[in-house]
Amino acid sequence: MELKLLDGKVISVNDNETGFDVAKKISESLAKASIAYKLNGKLYDLSSLIKEDGDFELITSKSEEANHILNHSAAHLMAEAISLLYKDAKFDIGPAIEDGFYYDIDFGTTILKEEDLAKIEAKMKELSKKNEKIIRKEISKEEALALFKNNFYKKEIIKNLDENATISIYSQGEYTDLCVGPHVPSTSYIKHFKLDTIAGAYYKGDSKNKQLTRIYGVATFTKEELEHIEYVKEEAKKRDHRKLGKELGLFMISDYGPGFPFYLPNGMMLRRQIESWWYKIHDEHNYQIIKSPIILSKELWLTSGHWDHYKENMYTTKIDDRDFAIKPMNCPGAILVYNSSLHSYKDLPLRLGELGLVHRHEASGALNGLFRVRCFTQDDAHIFCTKEQLKDEIESLLKLYDEMYSTFKLDYYIVLSTKPEKDYIGDDEIWEKSEEILASACKATGKEFKINPGDGAFYGPKLDFKLKDCMGRVWQCGTIQLDMNLPERFNCTFINSKGEKERPIMLHRAILGSFERFMGIITEHFAGAFPTWLAPNQVRILPVNNLYHSDYAHELEKELKENDIRVIVDDSSEKLGYRMRNSITMKTPYTLVIGDKEKENNTVTYRKYGTDKQISVTKEEFINLIKEEIKSKALLVDLNSK
Repeated sequence: MELKLLDGKVISVNDNETGFDVAKKISESLAKASIAYKLNGKLYDLSSLIKEDGDFELITSKSEEANHILNHSAAHLMAEAISLLYKDAKFDIGPAIEDGFYYDIDFGTTILKEEDLAKIEAKMKELSKKNEKIIRKEISKEEALALFKNNFYKKEIIKNLDENATISIYSQGEYTDLCVGPHVPSTSYIKHFKLDTIAGAYYKGDSKNKQLTRIYGVATFTKEELEHIEYVKEEAKKRDHRKLGKELGLFMISDYGPGFPFYLPNGMMLRRQIESWWYKIHDEHNYQIIKSPIILSKELWLTSGHWDHYKENMYTTKIDDRDFAIKPMNCPGAILVYNSSLHSYKDLPLRLGELGLVHRHEASGALNGLFRVRCFTQDDAHIFCTKEQLKDEIESLLKLYDEMYSTFKLDYYIVLSTKPEKDYIGDDEIWEKSEEILASACKATGKEFKINPGDGAFYGPKLDFKLKDCMGRVWQCGTIQLDMNLPERFNCTFINSKGEKERPIMLHRAILGSFERFMGIITEHFAGAFPTWLAPNQVRILPVNNLYHSDYAHELEKELKENDIRVIVDDSSEKLGYRMRNSITMKTPYTLVIGDKEKENNTVTYRKYGTDKQISVTKEEFINLIKEEIKSKALLVDLNSK
């Protein structure tokens, strides 16, 4: 057999040679550094035999797939430790996830506590030092059912597999688990890990089923990586938007409306700044702004496909004996706007933008501050264009995403989500062509992207934009979804250059995504210290002595307001030190202290958030300074983290 390496070199492989044997042929040092291999795009354990010719790549700790393999193996190590400590424990699933791993476990009558995690960690370290080999074996369905006869959860997984399915198990020491793999070669590779939290998780995600214990953890290849992750987690606790939202007076959630956020005055002011900026940018990019109703009839949702594919997430009601639904998405409304008049090819591309309020039913256990709510505003746009315009329109959109995300100093990467395996509309040829168009637009603009097979919307493939905040955490926000199906369902047309009716192509597009979620993200990204242009209150004025300095403070307040600067005078009876600390706690960009000198010289002395330095300037200089900072949308503080 012959294998082609990444550098183009071709090497010969004999029967019964494994990935490790191939690694040694390339270099001894590479063999020591490798944890798995990839052949023709599929991952294998390093000990697996090479069974075919093809493209070969060794996976090391530097490879993209490495953390996933390590964390999956760490989940097994944790399960082995638990099996030795808690003899009655039964295991369900234990996958690697984007930021670590978890395992769902039935502990029977035992109630696990946070302090028990240290005991499990200690046992894991003991097993890691034993350097137990992690061995893969393939067995039949009958053998698998016999092996896991005492584990209800594993038996349920096995029963749902095809009769002739290849079933693999992994063993280390006395522990065996049902798993597809691959894994690291032995437990000694799993040295740096931390068990993080305990949570409840219903079996199969159904609240009608038994609640299992879910243990989350993370594993890394180096001590430094683990320390950084722990730092980020601690920093994230300080930045938690729910905590900051309360402290800064941004939003609240009431028991009268779980999942339905209330905007407080500061939060509403923050939102207004984002909305104003959003409208300005969309005006510059030739979008036409619309507003569609919040409740529309069942017939519309049947035509769009939402009634059949999304009804469990929709709130429904009856009006005059007809079924209606509160909209979970804005797209059908935009289509009705498009169809309300005739269109020529000269009208296209037609870009309809909408800050549309939508409602979706989320499970109560999934609700999380502003990150997961039941009522939110989507910064939607629906673009109708010709086939010839499509590639240019997507390329133009990609530049718009750059412009908007860079304003908040947010990095991102792109994921192309392709056709779901089932529960989709439209034929395969349309899907394939749509996926190809999205990929080619990314390549034309120099944008790299990853493939996420089967995760497209039910009506079309999409580009998902994964934002990275200043701590490296990843958030799903923007999306571009190519849709050739809904224009067909709603009979959308335009008159082409030949005078004939033609079907437009539709792009669904959101950049910030949910306004609520985005506000939560930037609250944590900036740790509540919003850039001056966004800050609910940009200036706080503190008279040293209310009796002598309050008049000048209020004159200054009036002048700043005339220059569209958001300002508060704190002339309460509290001591100056207390009022200064309160201004810092509220993360006010500029705090002005007004005393005799400032009043006599018609000046201000300011302190910028994040510094102890006090600077005296004329009123005019300060107004120009802050107006320039607002215009440039400069950061208030350095976002660089450890």
